[in-house]
Amino acid sequence: MKTLLLSLLLCPILSCNSQSQVANDTILTSDSIQPKSSITLLFAGDLMQHQAQIDAARVGNSYDYKECFKHIKKEISKADVAIANLEVTLGGKPYTGYPAFSAPDEFLFDIKDAGFDILLTANNHCLDRGKHGLERTIMMLDSLSVDYLGTYINEEERSKKHPLIIEQNGFRIALLNYTYGTNGIPATPPNMVNFIDKKVMKQDIEQAKAMQPDVIIANMHWGDEYVFLPSNGQKELADWLLSKGVDHVIGSHPHVVQPMELRTDSISGTQNIVVYSLGNFISNMSKRGTDGGLMFKMTLEKDSMTRVTDCGYSMIWTDRPVISGKKNYILYPINIPADSLNQASRNKLSIFAKDSKELFDKHNIEIKEYTFY
Repeated sequence: MKTLLLSLLLCPILSCNSQSQVANDTILTSDSIQPKSSITLLFAGDLMQHQAQIDAARVGNSYDYKECFKHIKKEISKADVAIANLEVTLGGKPYTGYPAFSAPDEFLFDIKDAGFDILLTANNHCLDRGKHGLERTIMMLDSLSVDYLGTYINEEERSKKHPLIIEQNGFRIALLNYTYGTNGIPATPPNMVNFIDKKVMKQDIEQAKAMQPDVIIANMHWGDEYVFLPSNGQKELADWLLSKGVDHVIGSHPHVVQPMELRTDSISGTQNIVVYSLGNFISNMSKRGTDGGLMFKMTLEKDSMTRVTDCGYSMIWTDRPVISGKKNYILYPINIPADSLNQASRNKLSIFAKDSKELFDKHNIEIKEYTFY
């Protein structure tokens, strides 16, 4: 597991973006050359726990999810920082799936063991167990030293932890997280949830700039469920975020994948990544397109400027016991050897892969697939 150092102290205001001059330990002079440094970030979609998943993971009086992640754990752990959307509460017993998610604590243990460093908690299910569920989820994250952003015990905690600043490999990266809603369940004061509100987001972006980050990344829970193309609202909001100083935008919620863009300004050379939806990471959903998702990886490099030197997506697919005949749900990279799966599973994986590739070939902008295994 990687170790992150979080810096939460405000610095004097300095607007900066992915192509700005940044402060460094090495001062550039005519006689010195600043060494380059790099960092790799990995983003994954919705970590879900439907009732069938909970039942499948049960072992006696406990639960075990290690089997779920064994084929992708190495890839997750290779990233310097791995981030995913925790679309359940850890609200304690009784453990329940949809529509009011409360996953076993062991789910979090094995998410961390799989290599994830930061979990996003602002999503439409974060209040499924009300005040107790929100607070217990935060307690569990804190107890395992898993960093999070999006929901908070109170305003004081939010002011300390949002934006979340990652300091690693010589980089300062500011993370933001917002949701379109919470299924009509209001937050119980003093608890706070980050909602999509331009007035609040503008203030947060300005606060992030004051922390002098190398990049600002907004993680948005948005869009229309089961729709493969971004809505006009998603497009407008992505453009607005970038115009206010966000460098990259990563989306979740639709439960299916949506296209990705690498935008390069022809004059300044500034690069901005927009990923509209990573889809499901692991779930029991079976509707076409919902049984898989993406891991999106970006590598940033910094000398006198910070730039994207590499980025791409890798597709992953969830094999369900009803198809595989195995006890648990298992995540596979899309290029898993064919003899690892039975015929029914191979057919389902192929459908997801074919549909997704057709979508991306048609709509992606300058972002390609990478594979691992």
